[in-house]
Amino acid sequence: MDEMTSPLSPELARRFAAIVGDKYALHDQGDIEPYITERRGLWHGRTSLVLRPGSVEEVSRIMRLATETGTPVVPQSGNTGLVGGQTPDASGREIVLSLSRLNRIREIDVLSNTVTAEAGVILQSLHDAVDAVDRLFPLSLASQGSCQIGGNLSSNAGGTAVLSYGNARELCLGVEVVLPTGEVFDDLRKLKKDNTGYDLKNLFVGAEGTLGVITAAVLKLFPKPKGHEVAFVGLESPEAAFALFGLATDRAGAALTAFELIGKRPYDFTMAHGKGIARPLSEDWPWYALVQISSGRSAEDARALIEDILAAGLEAGHVGDAVIAASLAQAASFWNFREMLSDSQKPEGASIKHDISLPVASIPAFIAEAEKAVQSVSAGARVVCFGHMGDGNLHYNVSRPADGDDKAFLDLYRPMNKAVHDVVRAMNGSISAEHGIGQLKRDELLATAPPVGLDLMRRVKAAFDPAGIMNPGKVI
Repeated sequence: MDEMTSPLSPELARRFAAIVGDKYALHDQGDIEPYITERRGLWHGRTSLVLRPGSVEEVSRIMRLATETGTPVVPQSGNTGLVGGQTPDASGREIVLSLSRLNRIREIDVLSNTVTAEAGVILQSLHDAVDAVDRLFPLSLASQGSCQIGGNLSSNAGGTAVLSYGNARELCLGVEVVLPTGEVFDDLRKLKKDNTGYDLKNLFVGAEGTLGVITAAVLKLFPKPKGHEVAFVGLESPEAAFALFGLATDRAGAALTAFELIGKRPYDFTMAHGKGIARPLSEDWPWYALVQISSGRSAEDARALIEDILAAGLEAGHVGDAVIAASLAQAASFWNFREMLSDSQKPEGASIKHDISLPVASIPAFIAEAEKAVQSVSAGARVVCFGHMGDGNLHYNVSRPADGDDKAFLDLYRPMNKAVHDVVRAMNGSISAEHGIGQLKRDELLATAPPVGLDLMRRVKAAFDPAGIMNPGKVI
């Protein structure tokens, strides 16, 4: 067993623990368990040590020692990732570096519309803090009650507001990163324009902890909209949804802040298994859309815009039925329905998930072609399609046949992925839209990415992490 695969020695563990103090160095397997298991249970690793540093200086000392001793490090924030990027391997050699104690909001600058937050700040806590000063941080995720800013940036998280505000990369102005050598790259600047050489921060955003440890970031804030309106819409087809999206974009522009597509099967699963769910429309439809308008002028303006869009959609035959939320509670209920789509799939048995993106205009054709691909792998498999149609990101999940066996279906994971991803690539899409590569998609990325692109990524990795200690086995 060589040095890079042998378990961490007790002496080395003591040296690492001394940096953070015994209270923040976890050795007991009961304490360690939450840090080595991915929340869906698909990934489970081993480690003999979890370190919870309380300062950037401690992170720097940990990384310096890790490089000196060739000890692999797995950075982790809220452990809400879905591709195994935050989970150690089975060797027991890797240490987990939890950023959860770096949880200060260092500054909210209302005039500059920025917030400087550490990696361990919980996303919901950030929302609450900026809301208190009448500002909006628009990154919105189902896991926002537990996910943390460092993980959001490392995975370049998306969510439901990408259509109007962009993903995590577009919301980040500057970063503070501890490099594998222990050096601290301090780029916590608030500049919206800066053409002084390479944009280094964007190498770390989306790198899934393979180049360095993000410890803090400067993030964009926005004025809170003066009015929101949310509508639940019944549709005959994805083509009708695409037509409605085009109409809404033309009439609302940037005020269209969400356009979520929901197929009938995830809708039915949520009606059957969701807790506290109310039926949004009186009749069932083959497809649905959740549409949100946010106005910077007034509530009346938002209402007028969404009424105009829906009226035009009805007149053109794109809309079958629609209801506009009559209260904040009903609007929250519509969004709660959307957020429960994924969890409502679990009671239906094993599922194979895909987080893909496409040119928006290709979505109707993809849905038709991908259904054929799914059935060619598993006859009777049930497609559970929903997602952020406005930015081209679909969660194209597949549940086992109603009378099928979970294990037998999960044995088809790789051929099912290949069948669906082949359709994605044929339409110039991406096999990872917002969840990242991690362990789940690493082999497929290596097998299908352009050779020159892979070579460039490897060169970057080698330049930043010559010892190969940063989150090994992830991404590339």
